[in-house]
Amino acid sequence: MKRNPMVRMREMYDSLSSSEKHIAKCLLEEPTLVTRYSIRELAGRLHVSPATIVRLGKSLGFDGYKEFKQAVVYSLASYEDNGREHLSDISRQDSIREIAEKVTYKNIQSLEETLSFLNAEVIEKCVQHLITCRQVLLFGMGASLCVAKDASLKFLRVNKTCFVMDDWHSQYLLAQNATADDFAVIFSYSGETGEMIKCAQQLKLSGTPVLAVTRYAESTLAGQVDYILYTSAREALFRRGASSSRISQLNVVDILYTAYVNTDYEAFLGRFNKTYIDKSCKREEKE
Repeated sequence: MKRNPMVRMREMYDSLSSSEKHIAKCLLEEPTLVTRYSIRELAGRLHVSPATIVRLGKSLGFDGYKEFKQAVVYSLASYEDNGREHLSDISRQDSIREIAEKVTYKNIQSLEETLSFLNAEVIEKCVQHLITCRQVLLFGMGASLCVAKDASLKFLRVNKTCFVMDDWHSQYLLAQNATADDFAVIFSYSGETGEMIKCAQQLKLSGTPVLAVTRYAESTLAGQVDYILYTSAREALFRRGASSSRISQLNVVDILYTAYVNTDYEAFLGRFNKTYIDKSCKREEKE
């Protein structure tokens, strides 16, 4: 899976040094600078040293400038292939059709970018915890709580014991009562939600293995957990609505759940058939 440097720059921007932020800002505004100039020429245009550009590349997870440049070229080509890389943010003048196209496209981008962060090894380890754990403990606030509830419903379908609480005081009690035999999943796009950090700290004291589903950036939450699955979001002006971040989190839940079910597909298929609620059952309930 190709790593998208433009996505990583955007997601990690707040954690970069001041000089790295300057470079990232320029490249996010005009990414073709990387493709048009050598590292020395680019450094001259941006008024930084070549070493600073190399450090930025390494901060983003690349071994050197050559690998970083190749990744930028690949990501730009991918955007050009879909022909919609220039879709702007939503404005007051947009028609319903334009709003629908922009929202859908941003959600698709978020899913594709989240896929670029996918760590199969982490997923495999988390699936093993899901198989062996006594119960799954799910945590989240706001829109992330909706994702936690979705995960609970999915695992309930295959008879995996899950707990998810509506208020954070109850979630904190859940963390206090957790044991090393449980497995916890915390959903927090920012990774800085105070209530979730406190739950993570308590889970750590309880010896409970914890997975965080969060954005690709340094965060307080990331430093408190055992496993991380990164998500991306394209919220733009409407970030407070938690639209694409929620969709990215839901996609991670679907991946984890499907990978879990796939470990014993035949047995879980029988469980699906048993828990399926058909229309005849609904009619009988109404009568």
